[in-house]
Amino acid sequence: MIQEFISTFPGNVIFYIMVFVYLICSLILFVYAANCYLMVYLFNRRRNAENKRNRNFLNKYSESFDAADLPVLTTQLPVYNEKNVVKRLIEAVAAIDYPREKHEIQVLDDSTDDTSPVISETVNKLKSEGVDIVHIQRGTREGFKAGALEHGLEISKGDFLAIFDADFVPGRDFFKKTVPFFNSHEKYAAVQARWGHLNDRYSWLTTAQAIGLDAHFAVEQSARAWNDLYMNFNGTAGIWRKEAIIDAGGWQSDTLTEDMDLSYRTQLAGWKMKFVFNVCAPAELPSNVTAFKSQQYRWAKGSTQTAIKLLGRILKSDDSLLKKFEAFLHLTHYAIHPLILILAAMAMPVLFLSSYMLPVWAWCLLAGIFFISTIAPSSLYLFAQKVIYKKWLKRILYMPWLMCVGVGIAVNNSKAVFEALLGIKSPFVRTPKLGDSPTGSKKKYFIKSFPIFWFEIIFGIYGAAAFVICLNSHRLFIGYFMLVYAVGFLYIGISSLLENRKFKISNSCPASAAI
Repeated sequence: MIQEFISTFPGNVIFYIMVFVYLICSLILFVYAANCYLMVYLFNRRRNAENKRNRNFLNKYSESFDAADLPVLTTQLPVYNEKNVVKRLIEAVAAIDYPREKHEIQVLDDSTDDTSPVISETVNKLKSEGVDIVHIQRGTREGFKAGALEHGLEISKGDFLAIFDADFVPGRDFFKKTVPFFNSHEKYAAVQARWGHLNDRYSWLTTAQAIGLDAHFAVEQSARAWNDLYMNFNGTAGIWRKEAIIDAGGWQSDTLTEDMDLSYRTQLAGWKMKFVFNVCAPAELPSNVTAFKSQQYRWAKGSTQTAIKLLGRILKSDDSLLKKFEAFLHLTHYAIHPLILILAAMAMPVLFLSSYMLPVWAWCLLAGIFFISTIAPSSLYLFAQKVIYKKWLKRILYMPWLMCVGVGIAVNNSKAVFEALLGIKSPFVRTPKLGDSPTGSKKKYFIKSFPIFWFEIIFGIYGAAAFVICLNSHRLFIGYFMLVYAVGFLYIGISSLLENRKFKISNSCPASAAI
């Protein structure tokens, strides 16, 4: 029957159109995937020299260190409805080792729930202990996080501004390991630290997120910063030079990734970014699928918005071709998710039919491109684990699961990308945190899930059906990837459906604390 279909004229046309589309999408995805190997190469090329340079600089700095020469520093804590973690955050920042007379703390509170009383109590207590801390409430969420940071900037005392999101717990020596680097180069706009994880062993989902973030911070950010490529500030766990922010036009809220936007604008204005690989600030990862999807949606849409806003300026700049190319891949990275959706939908018919219609070498080429595009990210993830952890080999067991999660999030992120391309605006949605307080005292924050989880479930069912067909026809190579699609989409979709039901139940209760 299959051979009869593809031997007809309409069958031939449809098949070759499908192969053409599949091949184009595979080649584009291959470019993004191959860049993973380039990142590893660029990381290795500069790693030893960068570590030696940083070590020598800090040793020399400590020899001539004088506390009187330390700059006035303002730490900004943008907060919106973070009752579970805000006290932990404020106390951790207040405990950082830095002269109190030179350290101002701004709690930029846009909360609309009972988070504000917790902040007031904590701030008043620290004030009585001599901490220079202020509780700032705008009474509006205009501009969201960017608006809060810009407001704080205008009234800040410091020439440098550290930023920590509510889910972070910086160590006491954070400023000792970061502030000095502003003395190493007068054009450093920001110093970014690596993110660590407080709850990476909480579930398989948090473990998958931790592995993915490790690759971004340990390898990609290092490779970009150390090779004079565009690097973005990650919104938290870093310090900005106030002069650079003002020079670039300040914080702007026309994208959902105000941090990436400002980072690129400062570098276009001639400033540089510093990434400190050996400084790690631990944070709490989203613990449920809906929160994870919300965070990914914000990053995907914001990155695409920033690409639309700034790519033209970047391509017209005097930067090298490599620098422009890497900036393009960086800003458009989330375009891989619509490509994944197309490949997921077409993989079964194209790879199945191509064994009948294409010569062996062409079929192998098509399958090879698909295979390399799939394993390249996993190679990057494993390399990052080896770089950071001594006991990294057991993380290999999580690679198939990480692939499933990466595929399963594709519907959510594709929606974000298309909304950005169409100019559809959306608010900044916070990511709920659990905190480490006793279970009974935690406030339950919920995010309403978009009904796109039905599409995720449909894709999952399709993948499962394709997997069964592959097994019956002994096409195990195709079958493995169909299984990845099935597990990924069904996990994300069904989890979202169940969490959405919890949201509805909680939201229907008048005494509910849900938001």
